[in-house]
This record gives sequence, structure tokens and C-alpha cells, in this order.
Amino acid sequence: MTTNDTILIFDTTLRDGEQSPGCSMNLEEKLQVAAQLETMGVDIIEAGFAIASQGDFEAVSEVACQCRKATVASLARAAIADIDRAWEAVRHAAKPRIHTFIATSPLHMRVKLNKSPEEVLEAIQRTVSHASGLCPDVEWSAEDATRSEPDFLARAIETAIAAGARTINLPDTVGYATPETYGAMFRDMINRVPNADLAVFSTHCHNDLGLAVANTLSAVMAGARQVESTINGIGERAGNAAVEEIAMALKVRHDVMPVRTNIVSTEITRASRMVSGITGFQVQPNKAIVGANAFAHESGIHQDGMLKDASTYEIMTPESVGVSTSNLVMGKHSGRAAFRSKLEELGYSLGDNAFQDAFVRFKALADAKKAVFDEDIVALVDDEVLRGHDRIQVKEVEIHCGTGPARAILTLEIDGEEKTAATRGSGPVDALFAAIGELVPHDRGSLERYEVHAVTGGTDAQAEVSVLLSEDGRTTRGRGAHHDTLVASARAYVNALNKLMVKRGRAPVDVAAG
Repeated sequence: MTTNDTILIFDTTLRDGEQSPGCSMNLEEKLQVAAQLETMGVDIIEAGFAIASQGDFEAVSEVACQCRKATVASLARAAIADIDRAWEAVRHAAKPRIHTFIATSPLHMRVKLNKSPEEVLEAIQRTVSHASGLCPDVEWSAEDATRSEPDFLARAIETAIAAGARTINLPDTVGYATPETYGAMFRDMINRVPNADLAVFSTHCHNDLGLAVANTLSAVMAGARQVESTINGIGERAGNAAVEEIAMALKVRHDVMPVRTNIVSTEITRASRMVSGITGFQVQPNKAIVGANAFAHESGIHQDGMLKDASTYEIMTPESVGVSTSNLVMGKHSGRAAFRSKLEELGYSLGDNAFQDAFVRFKALADAKKAVFDEDIVALVDDEVLRGHDRIQVKEVEIHCGTGPARAILTLEIDGEEKTAATRGSGPVDALFAAIGELVPHDRGSLERYEVHAVTGGTDAQAEVSVLLSEDGRTTRGRGAHHDTLVASARAYVNALNKLMVKRGRAPVDVAAG
């Protein structure tokens, strides 16, 4: 057990987070998220699963080359080919790591692996030894640790450490644990494994019972010194423990959990908004730390207390997590200097071309709206700038609707060439999506969900639209924002199609690892 009181933050947004149904990121988006994670102070970035596809391999490699401060890890199954591919992807990182795993629960060993316990131990020794011969930093995970037999789990951990693993991850793969049982498992393994002092013990909690963060903190109190988590808690099924919740819980309740992280808390909201914008996963309003209502007060008693002393109802300040306290400060008369200052305040650093594009769109939005809020600018930049390299882009939308059938005239730019279609539908959205289907042929029955949200209040609020498409077992979410709901709808649908094209090139790989 390490005596270091710093908790290492291992972020798996780019790997486990991307395994959320409908969540996929292209290379540019992954690099943007990785850069923000470094700015936020994340210690280890799990960039992907290198052997899953050529696209995943390239993404891990590019993130590894980009990151200068954070350790960059690639996931690998307990197979020599996986480990070699992972090493090839991360070898150029300033701080590379191979993260390999194998299941240790009786159920997984029998049903999934068809291996005996002794065969699993042999696989651990062989593959971890191979990985440690390639990379000085090897992490080993016991998949489904919380349903493993303690005696066998201890033997597996001892074998992995003896073979060269210096981080031991005990995941609650299916969200089965409770804080008491999860903490007890760490305490038991740290105390009973003879060579436990040579490794850092790590958590990886899923949120199937809503206990991921509580379980993580319990393990920290029991001696874990690395925690695996994702921005906004995204991930398979009900998701993972949320980075922002862990970091702020440890910061605010340092009195009962006397440890620290390297997270720059003022970057949390920026990271949350970026991941939400890229993935199309909306953050629920009552989400801890980063939800829209996290620092909102409507009750008269609460408002009275807040006016007298904010600490009456806030245990942290909005500024501490990067939430601006200003509201309406921008309008159609605002110039470039003011707009650049506002972008910096919101956490954006744009190059000259991207800034000019964003400024032009801001002025158009300011002409269309009476008031431009911070949330409008965030939606504008995330939607416009982050989509700049999509193969398909919306150029012009024209809608005719009334008591009769609706008609849509749509122009898309597809691989640099503009194409136009005019279609009819039972309503404006139906007609618009029919036009997209004509220009980009696909199964229109793939649309599973269509949602519209107002970014701010008022009848002139920007609309933020999200759609969910599915095809052959693949799902993608798209997001679009605009003061015209139909333009936002077109952008969201096209954004999802762009992601679907990326996924078409991926070979499916059976992976859980936590």
C-alpha cells in the first residue's frame, strides 16, 4: 500500500466512456478531449482499445504523441497480440502504459473464458510478464473482481504483481458492490497479498445501482490510490463513477478524507460541456457539480439565505468548478476583443480562423436574438467549431409548412461537393429528414430518438437538438444547436450520420474490462 496521499485520476472517457450506446468520437474530437483532460490535471488518460480497429489504434497513437504531462494508456486483453498492439500505439507517449485485464470471477471464467482458475493464473503470469518486458508501466485489472472468490483474487493479484504489474485495478464491472463490501475488498487484498506494497491499488466502478462514486470513495478510504472514472459519468449501461464528483467530494470533504488530487477544479465545467457537446449526451439538470441546477436556488427560504451568506446553501462556489457567475454580457454591439475575452472566460482557446468563424456566427446569432447568454456561446462554439471537419455539413435549410404537407429544400456539402434535395413530408421535421435521406441514402427507420431542448429561456432561445440513430447494432448520437429549431435538427441528424460512417469502419470487439 502506498503512503502517498495523492489520489491518481485515471480518466477512461475516451475508452469506457465511448462504449456508451450512441457515443462515438472522431480523431479530432478525441484529441480535443485529451487536451482538456491534461489541462484539467488528469494523471492517466486511457485513450482507447488499440486492437479494436485501425481507427482506435490511430486515435490512441495520436493521443499518445500529443500528451506531454499525462500518462497515456491503451487497454489490452490477456493476449500477446493485444498487448503488442497496445504497446505499438502508446510507445511514443512521454509516459506510456499498457493496461491489460482478464476475468477472475467463477461466472466469467466458466462462461466467458472457458478457462480453469489455474489457466487464468497462467495467462496472467504470461501476459503481464510480456507487457512489463515492453513497457515500464503496466496495469492489471481483475475483471468482475467484486464477484470473485477472495482467495483466488488474492492469488491472481500476487501473480500479476510478481509478473511486473505496478497498478492493480479491482473493478466493480457490473455495479454490484456496496460501499461496505467494496471498501472491505480493498482492505482485505492490501493486507493479505504479500507483495501488495509494490503496487498502487485502483478502483473502477460502474453505476448500475447508483453507487459508483460512493464505492470509489469507500475504496479510497481503504487504501486505493488510483480511481478510474469518466467525465459526466458516461460509460457502458448506467455509466461510470464521475470524475467531477470524485474530485469535488475529496476537495470539499477533505476533513474526513484527508487526501488530494491533481485536478484543476476550475476546468471541470469546461470538460463537462466539451464531452456533452461532442457525444450529444445531455447532462441532466440535477446532475451533481455540472448540472444546470447545481447552483440554482428557487425556494424563497433558500434565496433569502443565499443573499445573506452563500455558504448557507452552497458547499462549494460556482467559480470553484469553472461556472461563470455572469449572465447577459454579450450582444450585437460586442466587438472581437469582448468576444475573445468571453471565450477565454468560458475556457475556449481558438486559433485565428476558428475564432473568426465563431465571431461571424456569434454576430448572426446576436442579430437573431435579443440577448446572448453564456450558454448560447457555449452551444454555438461546440456545435460549429467542433464539427468543422465532418464529411457531411449542412449548408442551407428552407422549410415550407402550414395546413398542407410540408416541403423541405436542403443543401448539404458532402466531401466538398454541394448537393440539394427538395422533399415533402407529413410535417417540417419529417420533410427535412426525408431530404437528408435522399442526399445521404440510409435506413430512415434507424432514427430511434429525437429530442429538442432550449439552451436558455425565452421564445428566441437557441434550440439544442439531439438524435439517436441505429444501424446493424451500432448506435450514434448527434447534436446540433441553432436559433432555428429545424436548422438545429438538420445539424443533429447529419452529425449522427457522420459518426455512423466512422462506426461503419470499426470491427466489433468483445470487451468489458471494468
